[in-house]
Amino acid sequence: MTLRRKKVEMDADDEWLDLDQAASLMHMTKANLAQLRYKGGGPVYYRLSAKTILYRRSVILAWMESCAHDRTDHPLSESRFPVHR
Repeated sequence: MTLRRKKVEMDADDEWLDLDQAASLMHMTKANLAQLRYKGGGPVYYRLSAKTILYRRSVILAWMESCAHDRTDHPLSESRFPVHR
């Protein structure tokens, strides 16, 4: 079986962020990011090795924009934040 690699296209102003940088940009702790990776629903990330996880700035900003709400009575999307019962 041959694995095909997806080409990652990045703008000149885009950059790779490590966990500390991503957590800071998202105003979250690294533990919160770990939960999003475990449960799903967070921004796409890249696992380069067992201890190296990177995020793209543009992907984080797009994910944050997708979290925008204009009313407080709109429920959080289940696709972003799955409910485990």
